[in-house]
Amino acid sequence: MFRGRKQGRSKHDDEKAGGEIFQGLREKILTVDPAEVGLDRFSQDHKVWGALLETGYPRGTATLVALTDGTTSLYLSTGGGVIGAGTNVRVAAATRAFLTAVENDLGLLTPDQGSEVPAEGRVFIRALTYQGRYSAEAAEADLGYGRHPLSAVFHAGHGVITELRIMDEARQAGS
Repeated sequence: MFRGRKQGRSKHDDEKAGGEIFQGLREKILTVDPAEVGLDRFSQDHKVWGALLETGYPRGTATLVALTDGTTSLYLSTGGGVIGAGTNVRVAAATRAFLTAVENDLGLLTPDQGSEVPAEGRVFIRALTYQGRYSAEAAEADLGYGRHPLSAVFHAGHGVITELRIMDEARQAGS
């Protein structure tokens, strides 16, 4: 899940490169046409073809990406993360649950034209739909403690992150 520093590179160099990769991956998912990646509306029974759960931390942003084809990734603005974890059965199940939660609460989101990352302690929930992007912003604490109507979506997203962590810990233990 997390990468180590390459020999001869400073922590600052790694974070700068990681930030550029993060921005590129994030921009791509926010602007991609679902048909370009095989998620055309005619093969789907749902409005949502993808979702992001973005959380602002003191040193950067974590962006969870989930697509209906099972693609599951976690991008860290400081570098590292997980790409393409949706082949893991438990991650795939958690991803489906997250997307279902987003679909169920889509009416709580508003049209989203921005691409800013959340401030520290804030969360963006973004739905990628065939009609465009929708989002909501809230305090992480309100979502986490069930004080927000989108708390179920937040917890479903964290269910994916938990499965990613378990997958990574199992991989590291096997190494």
